[in-house]
Amino acid sequence: MEEEKNKALLKRFNEEVFKGNLSVVDELVAPDFLDYSVPPGMPNKGPDGVKALLSYFISAFPDIKAIYHDLIAKGDKVVGRYTMSATHRGEFMGISATDKKVNINGIEIVRIKDGKFVERWAVEDMLGLMEQLGAIPKR
Repeated sequence: MEEEKNKALLKRFNEEVFKGNLSVVDELVAPDFLDYSVPPGMPNKGPDGVKALLSYFISAFPDIKAIYHDLIAKGDKVVGRYTMSATHRGEFMGISATDKKVNINGIEIVRIKDGKFVERWAVEDMLGLMEQLGAIPKR
């Protein structure tokens, strides 16, 4: 039963934050949260770090949506395989808005303790995103 609750928390988190409801971060992210997958120089700790990172992405991709294809829970961890779709409408990593529609595939593992996210590991297709934005040639 706890595993099903944890899957629902991860799904709810992404649905809420990408609608612009960043208050859910304070509710679901532990003060000592650490995201091991954030690029160097970007915030990766605690609720404030999560909100800063999400704000950055939402400002570049304001219509971002995440669709989970798989959610698997075991113990205190949830694994999600997802696709994020969005339109590039603001500066992102030095790239001015292109108005291009993009898709980013990813897999994440989130560890949950007492109903709060405490750790996250993720792999996202950033190379594919850069290709879609025209920042690098397609493979």
